[in-house]
Amino acid sequence: MNASQNKVVQYFFAPHSPWTYLGHARVMEIAKKTGAQIDVRPFDLGKVFSVSGGLPLAKRAPQRQAYRLAELARWSAFLQVPLNLQPRFFPVSPEASAKLIIATRLAHGVDASLTLAHAIMRGVWAEERNIGDEETLAQIALDAGFDGRQLLKTSETASVQAEYDANTEAATAASVFGSPWYIVDGEGYWGQDRLDFVERALAK
Repeated sequence: MNASQNKVVQYFFAPHSPWTYLGHARVMEIAKKTGAQIDVRPFDLGKVFSVSGGLPLAKRAPQRQAYRLAELARWSAFLQVPLNLQPRFFPVSPEASAKLIIATRLAHGVDASLTLAHAIMRGVWAEERNIGDEETLAQIALDAGFDGRQLLKTSETASVQAEYDANTEAATAASVFGSPWYIVDGEGYWGQDRLDFVERALAK
């Protein structure tokens, strides 16, 4: 039996994060390779920033903003993942898309929610789509093979909102301060550039 079959990766993420997009396919591959399960946890990054000292992009110093663009370009080229450095629809509110991902997990399971999450992230960062727009979200879900309108209705329910809030509270309790954030055996790893360490933790 694979040693990681009973292990879980808690995957805290905001679906509008380019770093989450760059690492999303890889964390799925690592989980498949090691037999680990992924606990999908979309959360409110803005609320986490407010209690952890993080700043939204527009409020960061110019040199930090410039370096962010350089790093995104480097990682996009290295991973061969297409990425628009300055997409048309960014900044964008991630709440509707995060709750749509939760609704998809509740209706169709983890794998389906991960598939939709990837489609949403690709929509922002490679396809110039506005994930803050409900019609666009419904179409992205439809393109991914789901009933987008029904999932949107579900995403507006109290149970989905409660899970979104609980994910945000859990992120704060776990000292999460960025996206993506992975937790294995109680240890946190910030950023897609730490996925090698995540894989090693799952292999223990």
